[in-house]
Amino acid sequence: MVKNIRIALAQINTVVGDLKGNADRIADRIATAKKAGVQLIAFPELSLCGYPPEDLLLKPKFIEDAKKTLESLILTTDDIIAIVGYPQLTDDLYNTAAVMFNGKLIDNYHKMFLPNYGVFDEFRYFQRGTEIPVYRADGFTFGVNICEDIWFAEGPTGFQAQEPGCQLVINISSSPYYFKKGILREKMVGMRAYDNQVYIAYVNLVGGQDELVFDGQSLIAAPNGNIIARGRQFEEDLLTIDLDLSQVSLKHLFDPKRRQRARTEVQKVTDYKIGGFKLKLIKAKEEKVPILIHPVLEPMAEIYEALKIGLRDYVRKNGFQKVVVGLSGGIDSSLTAAICVDAMGGENVTGVAMPSRYTSKASIEDAEALAKNLGITLLNIPIEPVFSELKSTTAKAFKGLPEDITEENMQSRIRGMILMSLSNKFKWLVIATGNKSEIAVGYTTLYGDMVGGFAVLKDILKTTVYELARYRNLVSEKPVIPERVFTKEPSAELRPGQKDTDVLPPYSILDQILRGYIESEKSTDDLIAEGLPKGYVKWTIQKVDQNEYKRRQGPLGIKISPRAFGKDRRVPITNGYREDFLDINNFGL
Repeated sequence: MVKNIRIALAQINTVVGDLKGNADRIADRIATAKKAGVQLIAFPELSLCGYPPEDLLLKPKFIEDAKKTLESLILTTDDIIAIVGYPQLTDDLYNTAAVMFNGKLIDNYHKMFLPNYGVFDEFRYFQRGTEIPVYRADGFTFGVNICEDIWFAEGPTGFQAQEPGCQLVINISSSPYYFKKGILREKMVGMRAYDNQVYIAYVNLVGGQDELVFDGQSLIAAPNGNIIARGRQFEEDLLTIDLDLSQVSLKHLFDPKRRQRARTEVQKVTDYKIGGFKLKLIKAKEEKVPILIHPVLEPMAEIYEALKIGLRDYVRKNGFQKVVVGLSGGIDSSLTAAICVDAMGGENVTGVAMPSRYTSKASIEDAEALAKNLGITLLNIPIEPVFSELKSTTAKAFKGLPEDITEENMQSRIRGMILMSLSNKFKWLVIATGNKSEIAVGYTTLYGDMVGGFAVLKDILKTTVYELARYRNLVSEKPVIPERVFTKEPSAELRPGQKDTDVLPPYSILDQILRGYIESEKSTDDLIAEGLPKGYVKWTIQKVDQNEYKRRQGPLGIKISPRAFGKDRRVPITNGYREDFLDINNFGL
């Protein structure tokens, strides 16, 4: 008789530190799964405490409370195997997967491969695990490991799969998103399944946590390497599937590689028996759950959804209900406002136009049209009276000196003060509108356009801003961002006739340089060898290096690229290293 098991992968949106809230969410999914006839359910890495918990892990009371919360969850596991991630303190602190069944804790698996690169700091908190387990229950044998463990071909997955009768390896993960990472992850999971001739079930976290976003997209791969189930992107999901265990045994019969592998003494595998578990045989086709392979989003849709969930979760999880955005009539603020509306609802978004003597009529009209199209309230607060007063107040101190960037920055800082005053008065969160291209080279004003509690476009290059804005217009019944916003010359409008290209390279070139220098650590020579203009390359790199102090003082933003500003890129502010640059006052073309 064919042996089947029904499993579920619960990709949930947790809140870091909210032990009770997360436990309630886990218990709810366990109850739902049991009603659906599920016999095994797995939750993401550290799902009980949320990921990443960072220095909460250094609080003894937090670890103690996590243990007590887990103990209450164990009682919900009657007639179902549940795998839940949590921090466990024994001789040391471990990133742990609790394997539970019938109100009992069967085992604690400790993560073996601890990432300590990019946004990860697991050496700071955790000890490495040393034991590799498999679990046996009524003819069903499976292994469990955690996140990074499965990315290594020589990791525990291979040793677990090599055990006699092993049919499934479950990986519980909290894998932070960056653009197209889902494709890489899917190839890896498929390869592990094919190489080891077992089913691989990979459950991933979903939601936003500070600058990180988790995209879900949990996966199940068959022994032939094909993906047979895929969860939703950027949404909670309970991915349920019936696995035909006899197919694994058949594969093993025809796999000579398994017979040739020698297990090392260091990596001894420990067997755990799960008593009382009985496979519920699914005989008829109509009894099986439908197989779901949710589609992968198109590139711009993927980035847009990441920005939406990152913004919404940051705002909501930090106790805010409404946001406020400065609307200049430009592309950055227009896209930011659209994302805010899509994430929060138009009733929770307020736009603020703050024209000066240099603001064009077109910009005012475009900001008004955008607000109308989005259905948001638009406040009009001219800055001219304050600007004139500030110039008058500083006239004596500045006597004999020409107007320069100082007066330009005054306008930006007045706008920042107005936005923060609205935030204080109405408890709105200010959403900054700067993009990665400007932030990278310091084309921003500290305490001016950099003010805010969150920066949606912080990791979005200017050329991608335009692509995302076009995408947003295409997916709505009618365009919300006025066409003139796309076609007019980008300008800060802080002096007569100002254009971004007065001081910046064209964005099409600037973004190529930034992508190479920031994300790939290419040198000046590398970038010039690729055909990028030498003057632009040297100017851009020097500006990036000079403006680290600004970026450190700016708001958090959503990580989209493989290497974002913030946790990903930790460059010292006081830093004497420089390459050989040309005069920064000209591009040296």
